[in-house]
Amino acid sequence: MSDKEHHGLPDPGDIGRRVALQRERLGLTREEAAVRAGMAPGYLEYLEEHPSAPSGPGLLRLAAALETSVEWLRGGGTNAPPGRGRASGRPRYLELDEEECWARLSTHGVGRIAVTTAEGPAIIPVNYQVADGAIAFRTKPGSAPSAAVGHEVAFEVDYVDDVFRRGWSVLVVGRARAAGEEEARHLAGQELGEPWTGGEERDLWVVVRAERVTGRRIHTE
Repeated sequence: MSDKEHHGLPDPGDIGRRVALQRERLGLTREEAAVRAGMAPGYLEYLEEHPSAPSGPGLLRLAAALETSVEWLRGGGTNAPPGRGRASGRPRYLELDEEECWARLSTHGVGRIAVTTAEGPAIIPVNYQVADGAIAFRTKPGSAPSAAVGHEVAFEVDYVDDVFRRGWSVLVVGRARAAGEEEARHLAGQELGEPWTGGEERDLWVVVRAERVTGRRIHTE
């Protein structure tokens, strides 16, 4: 399976992805699974590749055919902490090149900045944007994230897919500085939305110029 959800292609939805995963775990073709579930292979293909909500009886037959539960197909347990499931059958650990790291950084809007505060080390989630080879985020002067200014810091973004037991992470290391007035106006003009904690008094833009960018992913074949 490919990481198509990260490259602008439609996401088939969680039920479809779970159906495809369980079918492949059992070593069944779509035709074989469809026969077991008493449905047309074309419908099963549509279900796996498009967001959809099959009827209760149909989902019940499909769960029985795939030797799992309706709850699992519907995403039961999605609120559980990520990464608790078993590893996939054929995982591969891959290093990401810098171009792919930046591509993945551009798909997200929330990352974690690691700073040293008066109380000690801290890792804080921030809304961010990618700007000319740097990471930029808006915060309140005197806040914990603002402690990044003038120091070398680490910034991390990750993604975990518990259905397919795969994921990736990207780490940016660089020196942080406060943006000047003109640069801050430019960044504000590029902002896709206000910080989740609200934009009031968050008028300090922090820019982390990347000195080292690394990434890795767990991929299932």
